[in-house]
Amino acid sequence: MPTVGLVSAGFMGSGLGAALRAGGVRVVTTLEGRSARTARLAAGAGLDVLPTLGEVVAAADIVLSVTPPGAAVETARAIGTAANRAGRDGLIVADLNAVSPATVARVAGALAGARVVDGSISGPPPSVRPGARLYLSGPAAAAVAELPWNGNVEPVVLGDELGAASALKMCTGSVYKGLTALVTQALRTAGAHGVLEAVLADLDRNGLADTAGVARSATKAHRFVDEMREVAATQRAAGLTPELFDAVADVYADVARTELARADPENDRDLTPAEIVAALDSGASRPPA
Repeated sequence: MPTVGLVSAGFMGSGLGAALRAGGVRVVTTLEGRSARTARLAAGAGLDVLPTLGEVVAAADIVLSVTPPGAAVETARAIGTAANRAGRDGLIVADLNAVSPATVARVAGALAGARVVDGSISGPPPSVRPGARLYLSGPAAAAVAELPWNGNVEPVVLGDELGAASALKMCTGSVYKGLTALVTQALRTAGAHGVLEAVLADLDRNGLADTAGVARSATKAHRFVDEMREVAATQRAAGLTPELFDAVADVYADVARTELARADPENDRDLTPAEIVAALDSGASRPPA
């Protein structure tokens, strides 16, 4: 049974680690430079904590990188440096971050000597709800797909081309997070005009009145900013305007400054729509009159 290294054990990472632990895999991580919250999540998932990233890389047969999108390349450089120092040429490193195909190419460049797998995750952490899809591409994708995910994760191999899994994520993420941004803006506007209940009633007729999704997304808004920039870059590379998702990134940047964002995504909150709108209006920026 292989040993899997996890960088890092945040909300999603610890969920993946717990799924692999349930399948009988030893999962190692490090809390070097990490928060008390990450330590709590790693302990809850039953992960083996090693002192440094270097020791994680030296111990692992496969390394999974699960970081905020803006940290993907820097993390790849750190893993690459550790692998070189440990003489781990050929180590399998799966980048599971929400980034563009162009960023995946930069990640692969930072991991010269490693067998890089491009990956993306669709769905919540398996610790929240089993069944997340793990899309994988690249020559070594099968090695990650064949890990014992214990039925908590559904791996899907898209082929041998690096960038395919991330391209898929950029497309699906643009829809899921784009819709949430639209609903967020609609709720805030409705609140400002005193028509919140009527707007929600109309949205509910079409299954779009997901205020709980707005609240959950707010806790991850700071991560979504970089992800939406990556979506914009992906659409630009496809010959489309990047302006739509540059604007969505601005929406999430504004949400990240509000009271609603000041919670951990693993902690559900029972908030009314009016409370959600009030929290969104707390600390957010306002355009000049």
